[in-house]
Amino acid sequence: HTPMYFFLLNLALLDLGCISTTLPKAMANALWHTRHISYAGCATQFFFFLFLFGAEYCILTIMSYDRYVAICKPLHYGTLMDSRACATTAAAAWGSGLLYSLLHTASTFSQALCRGKAVNQFFCEIPQILKLSCSESDYLRETGFIVLRVLAVYGCFAFILFSYVQIFRVVLRMPSEQGRHKAFSMCLPHLAVVSLFVSTGFLAYLKPHSLVSPSLNLVVSFLYSVVPPTLNPLIYSMRNQELKDAVRKIMSWTHFSSNKLLICLYK
Repeated sequence: HTPMYFFLLNLALLDLGCISTTLPKAMANALWHTRHISYAGCATQFFFFLFLFGAEYCILTIMSYDRYVAICKPLHYGTLMDSRACATTAAAAWGSGLLYSLLHTASTFSQALCRGKAVNQFFCEIPQILKLSCSESDYLRETGFIVLRVLAVYGCFAFILFSYVQIFRVVLRMPSEQGRHKAFSMCLPHLAVVSLFVSTGFLAYLKPHSLVSPSLNLVVSFLYSVVPPTLNPLIYSMRNQELKDAVRKIMSWTHFSSNKLLICLYK
C-alpha cells in the first residue's frame, strides 16, 4: 500500500494495455495471413495506443518525483505522498493521456485520407496515417499535435533528469555505504525503465532519413511499442528475492539438462 507499489500497479496495468492494443491484432493477422483492419478498428487502436503510452509516460514522471521525495525529503514523504496525493497524481496521469488521445484521434480521423488505404506497419501508427492525408491544412494541424506531444515529452524528460540529478547529489553525500546501496537499488529499476522507454521512442521518431526503410521502420516500431511494456515487469520484479531464486533454479536446471543431454549424445 506504499506509494511506490501503488504507482507500480498503475504501470503494470498500462503495460498490459499497451501490449493488448497492438500485439493481438498483429498476431491474428499473421496467423490468418492477412493485413486487414477496419477503419473503426484502426481508430480504436490509434486512440488506445496514444492514451496508454501517454499515461505511462506521465506515471513514470510521477514515479521520479516519488523517488525524489523519498530520498531528498524523507521527513516530508508521508505528507507529500499520502494516499490522496497519490490518487490525484495518478488520476491526472490517466486523464492527461485520455484528453490528449481524444483530441488527437478526433483530429486525425476527421480528415480525408485519400492517398490509398495501406498502412505500412503492423499497427495504426501516427506517421503512417499522416502519409495518407491529402489536405495540407489537416496535415499542419496534425503536425501541431505532434509538436505539442514532443514538447510534453521533453518537459517530462527534463523533470525526470532534474529529479535524478538531485537524487544522486544527495546519495553521493551519504556517509553510509549501505544507505547509498539501498538508495541506488530503489532508483535503478525506474531509471532503467525510463531509459528503455525514452531511448526506443527517440529511435523511432528521431532516426535519420537516410536510415528510413519499411523493414527498419517495422523493427523500430516493434522495439518502442512492444519491448518496453514487456520488459518493465521483469525489470521491477528482479528486486524480488523469490523471483531471483526462481530464475537461478531455472538457469541451473537448464544448465544441468543441457549437460545431461551432451553426455547422452557422447555415449
